[in-house]
Amino acid sequence: MTIASKTVSDVIHSHLGVLTRAEKQLAESLLDNYPVSGLGSITTIAENAGVSTPTVVRMVQKLGFKGYPDFQAHLHQEVEATISNPIAKHDRWAQNAPGTHILNRFADAIMGNLRQTLTDLDTATFDSVAALLSNRKRGLYFVGGRITGALAEYFFTHMQVIRPATTLLSSNSSSWPQYVLNMNAGDILIIFDIRRYEQEMVSLATAARKRGAEIIVFTDQWGSPAAKLARHAFRVRIEAPSAWDSSVVTLFIVEALIEAVQNSTWDETKERMKTLEGLFEQTRLFRKPG
Repeated sequence: MTIASKTVSDVIHSHLGVLTRAEKQLAESLLDNYPVSGLGSITTIAENAGVSTPTVVRMVQKLGFKGYPDFQAHLHQEVEATISNPIAKHDRWAQNAPGTHILNRFADAIMGNLRQTLTDLDTATFDSVAALLSNRKRGLYFVGGRITGALAEYFFTHMQVIRPATTLLSSNSSSWPQYVLNMNAGDILIIFDIRRYEQEMVSLATAARKRGAEIIVFTDQWGSPAAKLARHAFRVRIEAPSAWDSSVVTLFIVEALIEAVQNSTWDETKERMKTLEGLFEQTRLFRKPG
């Protein structure tokens, strides 16, 4: 994978094992308040990290950048990408759109997102999250933003069938303190937050952590600020030839987790499903064939 397909944060993390002591000190300083910490002059960055300017030059070259200006240009591109509104994203794609049908362009983009996400995704992280969600002693709380709220509700709806103690937070952030009040140590808060990150998510994650809750975040390749408070974070590729970001790969991971949890607790889940089907019969929710 080339630098162009990675975030600067990813590049730094992947090189930590080969950095010198001074370079690691610089790397930690950059990651501490990323990406803002890397947007100053080379002198400022060196002073903030307590290293020399030659150390900065050596490290960015070791990371694979041509020099400090190239390193900072990548950071600026990241910042621009994370704050882009739908109009800006549409214009950027329109300028480079190939002369193929939109279905083909979308398919190429989504398949690329899926491949890159699976390359970056640690299966041990996936298994750990599945185990946490399967633990019925832990309450589950789900929340999303203006668009990702639909993903949070989808995840919640399925998990509500699989196991008890599941809660979908209201879209009204002013009511969130009441939900946090009911959280116990060991409960899980699942947050969906992609670029143009919603400010309230960090406040919610902070409050939940103070109650002893574990945080799981679904975000994009750049990373929601709330991900810094998470025990586990899924960083998913979301770019698409559209004014809107794609939720396809995020939904893919969600559905894989649903199956993993369902499979690991199948005996209990099957009994819940039988009971639920009986309730559907009573309420005549679904039309019968014939």
